[in-house]
Amino acid sequence: MPRKEPRNYKKEYKEYHGKPAQRKNRSLRNQARRKMNAKPGEEVDHKKPLSKGGSNAKSNLRKVSKAVNRKKGNKTTKRRSKK
Repeated sequence: MPRKEPRNYKKEYKEYHGKPAQRKNRSLRNQARRKMNAKPGEEVDHKKPLSKGGSNAKSNLRKVSKAVNRKKGNKTTKRRSKK
């Protein structure tokens, strides 16, 4: 069912992205990208997500493809036990 009125992107941006918590999160993600020198096509993944109490420490970051990072979402990476 099509929308009757067009989306107000400016309003959506102001209501979501303009909030202090979102601005802080965006700042932390940008810091992580700079720290890891991510190239085009690479994204920086937090092994323990910021939303779950993870940090921006280099030991908590890794470079992954966009597909891998989007599939993982805010789940933590599982470590395999050595046999």
